[in-house]
Amino acid sequence: MMWPNFFLQQEEERAAGLRGRGGGKRRPALTDAQEGKIKLAFFVAIVGVTLTVLAVGTEFWVELNTYKQNHSAMCEAAHYGLWKFCYKRLWVEDVEVERATCGPAELPGEANCSYFKFFSTGENARIFQRTTKKELNITAAVISLLSITLMVMGSLCITMALSKGVEFLLKPASCFFIISGIMVLISLEVFRHSVRWLVSSDQSVPLEYEYSWSVACAVAAGAVLIFGGGCFILLSLPELPKKPCECCVPSTTTSSA
Repeated sequence: MMWPNFFLQQEEERAAGLRGRGGGKRRPALTDAQEGKIKLAFFVAIVGVTLTVLAVGTEFWVELNTYKQNHSAMCEAAHYGLWKFCYKRLWVEDVEVERATCGPAELPGEANCSYFKFFSTGENARIFQRTTKKELNITAAVISLLSITLMVMGSLCITMALSKGVEFLLKPASCFFIISGIMVLISLEVFRHSVRWLVSSDQSVPLEYEYSWSVACAVAAGAVLIFGGGCFILLSLPELPKKPCECCVPSTTTSSA
């Protein structure tokens, strides 16, 4: 009868030791103040994610507007984004009289939209006798998708940090959001170069181009994501003492000892 009791006692001591070691490594849960700050910063990041998805999913990045012609009831315009482009025939009477070109593209008219073929067959698109440079367009689209992937990873880190009460996940989340914001801005710059290439590829049809509201959403998204990532970095830093002199002046108990 002594041997079973001995083994049971050994098992209980081992289990108690494991519980003690596990309790020593466990980090304290987030306070209500910390959780509120993280949720606020997460809301800022979600705004950036929403603006990015809105920009990437719409085709109002740039508008190409031909000049209005005399004695013509309609004029032509086009607008496109990362995936799709649209031709539009607008009524000249709907266009502002002071405006020399057709547009803006939001005006009602006959629209014909299609996706770029360089994602499927590898063909360049032709818009008003001008040819796109597919390498630049594909690069801008891929960078935007990679940025959204990083946003999803950052959101998962924040969700786990809030649900598990751990603070160390704020640092990778901040890196994900900051890098994704930078990548959104890089995608914009690559897209700008593709637009300049398209416009300069042919001059037979005179036109003017202007960036539209999707670009404004992308610029705002990049800035908001970088700001949100910076907020997570500040939240992940250790708290400073309430009194700055505490870190320089030793405590009275230490000096007396």
